[in-house]
Amino acid sequence: MKKKFIFSTVLFLCLVSSAILSVAFISPSGTTPNSKDKEAIKSMCGCYEVRFDFAETFATDTAYKFHENYSTGGLEWVEIVQETPTFVSMQHLLIASDTMIIKHWRQDWSYQNTDFYMFDKENHWKFVQKSKAEVKGQWTQKVFQVDDSPRYEGSASWVHVDGRHYWENTTDSPLPRREFSKRTDYNVMVRKNRHEITKQGWLHEQDNDKVLRQDNTADFKIASEKGMNFYKKVEDSRCKSAQNWWKENANFWSVARTEWNTIFARNKDLKLKKTVNEKPLFMHLFPLETTQTDKIKPIISEFVEQ
Repeated sequence: MKKKFIFSTVLFLCLVSSAILSVAFISPSGTTPNSKDKEAIKSMCGCYEVRFDFAETFATDTAYKFHENYSTGGLEWVEIVQETPTFVSMQHLLIASDTMIIKHWRQDWSYQNTDFYMFDKENHWKFVQKSKAEVKGQWTQKVFQVDDSPRYEGSASWVHVDGRHYWENTTDSPLPRREFSKRTDYNVMVRKNRHEITKQGWLHEQDNDKVLRQDNTADFKIASEKGMNFYKKVEDSRCKSAQNWWKENANFWSVARTEWNTIFARNKDLKLKKTVNEKPLFMHLFPLETTQTDKIKPIISEFVEQ
């Protein structure tokens, strides 16, 4: 009887301990992200020597004429513009010279995000809602154009294993700026993006398919390409001109982001005009003075078709 009582007591304590450990293990993956995730994301900020290299690798048609490799580089500053425990927004600024700063792309990271604007084709994004189960433990990377209009987004988990830290996702996007005014044989880029933190900085590796998408027919892959964008960390002082530029222009672009967020909050499909008065959106916004924030909303509104 005594042995049976001791056995039952031990069994009970084991079950209780197991339950406690289970709760402790599961809780962090609920609403609080892994601290390593946030550390990896924020480590992409700072001053970098950047190298962009792209090369077409395969083609569906044996008669396809491969386009020349594309290579360029420069100095880039990446700054956090907004942060919460589950959100990080980072602005990229290209430094052409000490007096010429170019507002580049922006990337927003949201933990367990369920609302997506997925690119379809021809400046059209479909609004998609995923379940909480589908995005559990994942981060969504939302990428925006130089004028803060949408570009592409996708969700995946950060991986921390064997000393490596990376995030990988496949999603559809518009043509890259290096080709959108030169190519008419495809209209969608299916991007496999990998962001990996390295000892030197970070690497944005891409395996992309150039696809022709038409209504009522299957996608046709024109060609594939490999992209390697290397971000080599350098002293922040080398990007001082970009830091100063952002201090002067941050409020202007905060107003622009607020207007876009109002549009995104409609939670419905979005279609944008390519041009207004024969000019794309950035050519309407970039020439404005930093004090002309009242003109941002009407300009953006002109580009929204639905």
